[in-house]
Amino acid sequence: MAAPETENLDVTAMLRDSLRGLLEEHWRASDAGEVETGTKTSAVWAKLVDQGISVLGADAEQGGLREILVVMEELGRAACPAPMWSTALANLVFANASVDLAEEMREAMRDGAARVVFSFGALDPDRGIGSVELRGQEVAGSLRFVEAAGSATHLLVPVSVVELALIDLRGDRVNRTPTRAMGAWGGWELVLDKVSARPITLGDISIDDLRTIGRTMLLARAHGAARRAFELAVSYARERRQFGQPIGKFQAIQHKLANCFIDLEGVRLILDHAAKLHDDKHREWSYFANCAMAFAGAALRRCSLETQHTFGAIGYAEEHEAPRHFKRVHLDTIALGGAAYAKRSLASRFFNDGGMGLPQYDLGAAGNELRQDLRDWLAQHWSGERKSRFDEKPFSKREFDAEFALDMGKTGWIGLGWPRQFGGQARTPLEQIAFMETMEQNEAPRTGASIQANALMMFGTPEQQASYLPEILRGEAMHGMGYSEPQAGSDLAALRTSAVLDGDHWVINGQKIWTTTWWGKYMFLAARTDKSAKPPHAGISMFIVPMNAPGITIRPASTMYDGTFANIFYDNVRIPLENLVGRVNEGWKVLTGALAFERGLVGGGIVLKVAHAFEQLRRHLIADPALGGDPIIRDRMATFASEIEIGRLLMMHCADLAADGVTPPEYGAISKVFSSELMERFGESALEMLGMRAALSEQMPGAIDNGRFEQNLRHSLMWVISIGTNEIQRSLIAQRALGLPR
Repeated sequence: MAAPETENLDVTAMLRDSLRGLLEEHWRASDAGEVETGTKTSAVWAKLVDQGISVLGADAEQGGLREILVVMEELGRAACPAPMWSTALANLVFANASVDLAEEMREAMRDGAARVVFSFGALDPDRGIGSVELRGQEVAGSLRFVEAAGSATHLLVPVSVVELALIDLRGDRVNRTPTRAMGAWGGWELVLDKVSARPITLGDISIDDLRTIGRTMLLARAHGAARRAFELAVSYARERRQFGQPIGKFQAIQHKLANCFIDLEGVRLILDHAAKLHDDKHREWSYFANCAMAFAGAALRRCSLETQHTFGAIGYAEEHEAPRHFKRVHLDTIALGGAAYAKRSLASRFFNDGGMGLPQYDLGAAGNELRQDLRDWLAQHWSGERKSRFDEKPFSKREFDAEFALDMGKTGWIGLGWPRQFGGQARTPLEQIAFMETMEQNEAPRTGASIQANALMMFGTPEQQASYLPEILRGEAMHGMGYSEPQAGSDLAALRTSAVLDGDHWVINGQKIWTTTWWGKYMFLAARTDKSAKPPHAGISMFIVPMNAPGITIRPASTMYDGTFANIFYDNVRIPLENLVGRVNEGWKVLTGALAFERGLVGGGIVLKVAHAFEQLRRHLIADPALGGDPIIRDRMATFASEIEIGRLLMMHCADLAADGVTPPEYGAISKVFSSELMERFGESALEMLGMRAALSEQMPGAIDNGRFEQNLRHSLMWVISIGTNEIQRSLIAQRALGLPR
């Protein structure tokens, strides 16, 4: 998936700004609480028609689904029921119909003389919508939940999978009754008594496509409504004071709103991606549209609930704007079958007729080429008996393979993203994703020391760079990270390990815990060089410590995921002055700078693990018809697929940001939090789907995939905690992305 085109982004931004200004001037959110008589909606629709909105969907040159979704989001923000989604569907129908009436209607809609509303009638997944019957040139029947019908001139409704009826609503045989749903007005019940109608035969577009497009448009409007309410809640949390301080300073509020922001960003990305694929006529567009619905239905409702909780009692008042958005979100996310319909479509993809897997992302010409080159290389160097021997080892012995690292070092790929001045290949973030994805799919062991290498490239001396970087690049040396201590986990600024200057050496004393790469050649170690520094993190420095130095005691321990870490004691360990990385007392800058550079792709690495595990689980489920046909399992797998796509799109977004510089810490945090917790949920659900045999550990008789699934679950907990616990990451998101007080 290539980065979005700048020109298109500029056009959509201009459209968004124009619409927002118009709606702020001509529509009040409070108007949405009244019974829609047609006057106010007609007036604002006339303004929108003057802006050219009514032609969207008529042809690609006038704007595609991406532009339509921008309009729907802005209408959602404004709580405006203008009939955009019906107009866009009508334009699509008329653009694909070959009758003279179609062009006549398109012209009337373009001028605002005709206002068409749309209903799927009997072809709506919801059986409570109603139906009409076409007999010759007349229709009879009743339809519920027809939006904006109070001011409409025409109704368009399918009467079969290939034919629609265009109905003139201006006659006396049409009975319109406003209806209230979710406490909101805007829908209508129409009773048609032998009303004149014109049949229209569908062209190249199908009813299924129209439903999917309609569902995506309504989802975009729900997203606009949810995001507007969320922004109001964030602003409220900054100002509203309780117990002597803004409520936005409370961790409970910060984490609540951080969760909402993660969900909203996921919805934003997948809606835009689905629309872009649609406009590019990509065959996978409907898959991503269904993923959007499967994820966003629950996510947007969850966000709406948390928004109301943040407002508290003030949000109950009907004169407040937030209730309008709450109602809109809940109505739009259950329309046209909602998430249930989308999940059934996704499950059919994964399980019917042998099933199809997760789609492969387009990583650009260079990324796609690297992906294939790496596949070919692994087929030669990491397959057959060599890989089988490695796979037979217990998990504790599969963290690293020195021989494989040396082989990989010969390719130069360990320095894939390094600048060329350090011997790297200066590959793009998309190419780095191609590397990570292919290594994961082939279950190749890890290589390199990316965080430590980044620190050396950013802050190391020329001598350090010349000494340590080539070793990493050749696969000869691994570096551990000596950060955590008994009293300094997430609060790393509280570390006590000291480094004292003694002549031409630093003398290190202290203890580090939970060190994973304890067996590496070097330790990238954080130590305190100024005990009186204020704030505490100002007195930290970073060092490279050879692990064969006298005074180091290593006490390995097993992890709950069958890996290893170690408690390491440093007793008067002497290292040369030149092993200081960066300046004295500026280690915090070194540490956070290296992490920020890397953290943007950490979440990507995690979600790629989940994607690989998903495909493994799917194959097991297909092999057992009782499991593959179980409706609960199919629903869960569809849900996980949608969440994996959110995780992958968050990864791609971080890559886009990294292409222009370093990924902002809050976006790296969003990706990491979402993907790591997805990994936990998937691990637990996989065991429940497969049953007790999946809980058998490695080398136990009858264990599924040698205990892979239960080991994945145990391993997932590490990712939630490592490189900054998710609770700390949520605080970072709230404070950096949302501007809530520290």
